[in-house]
Amino acid sequence: MQRVHSVPGMCERALVLGGGGSVGNAWEIGIVAGLAEAGVDVTGADLTVGTSAGATAAAQVTSGVPPIMLLADILAPAGRPPRTSLGAGGGPARPGPSPDHMDRTSAVIDAATDAADMRRRMGAAALEAAGSSGGAEPAQWRTVVAARLPNQLWPERLLRIPAVDARTGEPVVFDKDSGIDLVDAVAASTSNGFGVPPYRIGGASYINGGYRRNENADLAAGHARVLVLSPFGGRSRHPLEWGMHLASQVEELRAHGCRVETIFPDPDSAHMFGANAMDLSLRPAAARAGQAQGNFLADRLGEFWR
Repeated sequence: MQRVHSVPGMCERALVLGGGGSVGNAWEIGIVAGLAEAGVDVTGADLTVGTSAGATAAAQVTSGVPPIMLLADILAPAGRPPRTSLGAGGGPARPGPSPDHMDRTSAVIDAATDAADMRRRMGAAALEAAGSSGGAEPAQWRTVVAARLPNQLWPERLLRIPAVDARTGEPVVFDKDSGIDLVDAVAASTSNGFGVPPYRIGGASYINGGYRRNENADLAAGHARVLVLSPFGGRSRHPLEWGMHLASQVEELRAHGCRVETIFPDPDSAHMFGANAMDLSLRPAAARAGQAQGNFLADRLGEFWR
């Protein structure tokens, strides 16, 4: 399911939405809505790449629902029926990372010799944790993810959603030709492995697409202009030499002739990303911050995107 190749004779525009938890998802929707309000519609990208929470955002912004409506649902008062089938908190109550998620994943990263070894170890640890402590069943997680998506069909424009095979450690990239439902692709990419166990599709189990690379911007190779939204500001918990950082991905894209622009949370809102990334109460503030930032950046990005 990897099957990713550069497109001969570059395509035009790619939008990349990185992972960042529930708060990062809200910020990305805010950015896209703020840009659209100011006349820069990035939802018409030839390719959209979405990872983890960015996979949810990617499915949302390519659904055909106007970004301002997606934003309105995040900002809706508690109890008000959403207009797009999305709750203000992003859907029904959901499983989340285990309390020691950061400790477990840090131990795996520290023990690994390189990115491939880390992915194998992370998958094995996630499968072991799921076997010993249980957690959300795939059907439950699928229901949670499905409730977040206004449209559960793959869009006509190309959408790529990465994940990692938990048993082999091999990266996979899902698209509309992969033979699986969009909901399953998003559920696989958003499984954190601990608290939300590896997500089963057929005989395979998958963990978070961020274990492939943090933003997976390299999947936009072959596009002339690439816009990357990174809630974590391009940061990575992995050693620099592994090439997981956004800076490495941007360097690769530019070496292949791509023009790349990146958007990070502004300093005033950066405190919401990181340890607080799964705090649902911060979603409205993150969405508003993204909206304001999108409005502000529209003039600079308009020429680049058009």
